[in-house]
Order: sequence, then structure tokens, then C-alpha cells
Amino acid sequence: MALPIALYSTAQVRALDAHAIEALGIPGYTLMKRAGEAALRALRTRWPMAHRIVVVCGGGNNGGDGYVLARFAQAAGLTVTVAAASAPQQLHGDARRAYEDLRVSDGRVQPFAPALLSQGEVLVDALLGTGLRDGVRADTARVIRAVNAAERPVFALDVPSGLDSDAGVALGETVRADVTITFVGLKTGLFVGDGPEYCGTVVFDDLELAAPPTPQFAPRLTRIVEAEIHQALPQRARAAHKGDFGRVLIVGGGSGMPGAARLAGEACLRVGAGLTTVAVAPENVAAIVAGRPELICVALTGEAALAEALSRAEVVAVGPGLGRDPWARSALRQVLGSDKPLVVDADALNLLAESASAPRDDWILTPHPGEAGRLLGVSTQDIQRERLASLGRLVDRYRGTIVLKGAGTLVGAPGRTPGLCERGNPGMASAGMGDVLTGAIAGILAQCRDPWAAARVGVLVHAMAGDAAARAGERGLLAGDVARELHHFVNL
Repeated sequence: MALPIALYSTAQVRALDAHAIEALGIPGYTLMKRAGEAALRALRTRWPMAHRIVVVCGGGNNGGDGYVLARFAQAAGLTVTVAAASAPQQLHGDARRAYEDLRVSDGRVQPFAPALLSQGEVLVDALLGTGLRDGVRADTARVIRAVNAAERPVFALDVPSGLDSDAGVALGETVRADVTITFVGLKTGLFVGDGPEYCGTVVFDDLELAAPPTPQFAPRLTRIVEAEIHQALPQRARAAHKGDFGRVLIVGGGSGMPGAARLAGEACLRVGAGLTTVAVAPENVAAIVAGRPELICVALTGEAALAEALSRAEVVAVGPGLGRDPWARSALRQVLGSDKPLVVDADALNLLAESASAPRDDWILTPHPGEAGRLLGVSTQDIQRERLASLGRLVDRYRGTIVLKGAGTLVGAPGRTPGLCERGNPGMASAGMGDVLTGAIAGILAQCRDPWAAARVGVLVHAMAGDAAARAGERGLLAGDVARELHHFVNL
């Protein structure tokens, strides 16, 4: 089943389970059997040649899912070893019934021992599920360490054991899965924080349930998807000309830093902006024009030069390579004093944090975690610990549209359900990537005139371009490589 767009909290998914049982009259054990069936389908799809599996079961309903999977897998002809990390006699409710049904079907359950793991071609993690809130207990941590050390593919049920399914935080020892199948609704923690590091490929089954259209089940996040690209950037009319696609001004490139402004300008052109001007320190003009002649380049010799450039622009991006000297501060004050829609990044964000500027509704701020921490007066670690909450604080403080960059970039705005981009790769952790994103967002904003759409689509095409550029390897990936790929993804 394709991944849905909506992401939910664990409490919401549990409430949907309860709604199915109490309001719709679906027995809980029926849902557990549906989960086992879905898990077996996913396992056989991913590992069609695997005939021996080891299912490691815990003491709750996640363990119950494991016992059901084991029974169905055995009935399908697989050789199944069930390793109980918790005493089955202490199981309750549906999980106890799942265990008893396995025993009636001649399934063997053995106390967990690391040596059992060598019997499987695939290991199934059915230890903890979504119930974990505190650190992993020492006895469970030993089991998780053994699973991770077994050098076998790992298939996690609902969530890798040890991962907080809301915040995506590893709560001590955590299973590193190759595939995670999650049920009923996508849990936020699989996609934020440490989640992608531990989940591997996420697959989904709704167990034939749908969230009612009530506020209780309003998504916590929405995934940013490819359909949004065409909505923001529809097919062009045959008689279109460059003036139809926006005039962007990029203000940056302080003394000795021409590269950032050039990267932002090139990205702006690559996503289809009609005319792009970069306004930079005078000594940087020659280098930019020589490297990318399609850019119009203006030397910022004073306020009059910038005022003239601002008067011709429809969208302004400020920050790439700007610096923090008096020249940079003067340029930023002038840009903020204009009535143009803004994209604010890099040094402009750092200067903004120092000046406590008034919030605006027509700007897009694109901080990385360090810049976000400065904007809120907290540490980078505080931002990363609760990225979604940090996004909310940035939106409350600065309004406009906020792009909180990082693994799992988040996009937020007042009154909007935040967006999440799960694309991108570690190779993009290199100099200039943020400048490319700034230019991409500004260029898309100039075409669609919708900050929310521009931010979401800019983040997505930037990440997709990064993944395309990394096909030959992530290490050594350059921002320029990503900029060159952008035009493929704004033409999907």
C-alpha cells in the first residue's frame, strides 16, 4: 500500500484503534490478525527467497502481532522460530490469545537466546512497539543489542523497538531495521529525528481503517509529495515570455564570498524564474558574471544601487554570503524596509536574531538548526530534540513561513498543518546546499506567488535533486551538482 500523506501522533493512532473497536465493533484480535497478515505480505515481498525467520516477541500487543505473524508464516510453509523476550504466561488480552493460537497450531516458542537468531534469514522485531516512553530496560536492551549484532536483515513491526514513535528519539538501545511496517496511521516518529536512521524503508497498511473527519484525527504533519510540484508550477502557455515567470533579486555575496550568491542565483534560474539579479559587493561581480553569464549582476556601491534593484524585483532573497559587517547590516535593513516578499537565509537570519525584528507575514525564513537556535535563543540541541515543537515556536515568534532544515526538513506557517520532506541524503551536508535551497524557493515563489506552496515545493525539488545527484555516491556531493539537477524536478 502506498504511503499516505497524513502523519499522526501515537495517541491519535491508538484513539483510531479504540474507535474501530468501540464504535465500529471490530474486535481487537481481528485487527491484530490483519496486522499479522499485512506483515507477512510485506516480508515475503521484500525477501521472497527467505524461508527461515526468527520472530522476537515482547510482552505487549506488539508481541501479539509477532505471534500472529509467526502462526501465519508457519501456515504458509516458512520455518519459524519464535524467541520470547518476555514470559508468554504473563501476556494478557489479545496478545495472550495470539500466543495460545500459535501453540494450538503446533508453533514452538522458546525463551530468547542470542544463539536462536542465527537460525533466521530474516529477524522480526516484535518487542516493544509504540508503548515506549522512557529508556529501554536493561534486559530488553540486551535483546536489542543481540538483534543488531546478528548481521541479519531486520523487519520491525509498527516501530523499531527503542524508538519514540512521536518524537523519533532513540530511547537507549534501538533496533536498526531494514524495513518497518506500520499500521493504521503513519507515526510521526518514523519520519523525524532519529526515525529514518532506524526504520529503513517504511511500508504501511491501514488494516481497513480510515480516520473520521473530526478534529481529533486532524494530521499532525503532512508529507510533501510530488503532486504539489505541478500544482505550484503548471504547464506553461505556448506564448509565455520571461516576464511571466517573475523577477528575483538575491542580495548577498559580501566581500570575498561570491560563491553563495552565485549558487542561489543559478538555482533560481534552474527552477524557472524569468529574470534573476544578484546584488553583491563590487569586487564579486566579475567572478559571478564569468561563471554564470545568465545572471544579471549588480554592484552594491551604496543604498541607491540597492534601491534601484529592489524597485525592479518582485521577490527578494537575502542572506547567501551576506556576512555580518556594516555593509551587510545596511543591506539587510534596506531589504527589510521594502514591501517585497522575502526569502531570508544564512547571515540574514543571524542578523535577524540579533536585531529582534518585527515578524512579517510575507517572508519565508529558512534556518538550519543552529540558526533556528539563535532565532529562539536556545541551543542547537534543544532544536533537534523536539524539531516539531521548535518549528511551532518559530512560527509563533516570526510568523510568515518557516523552513526548518535538516534530516526531515519541516515547513510551517500560522494556521497550517506542518509539512515534512523525507527525501534528501547525508551527502547534502556540505557547503552551499542552503544557498541552492534559498534560490530554488525564491524562484518558485516568483512563479506561483504563494509562499506556502513555494516553500514546500522548493524543499521537495531540492531534496529530489540531491538524491539524483547522489546516485553515484553521497560522499563528495557538491551544491553545484544539486543545482544542475533542479530543472528535472520542476518539470515532472
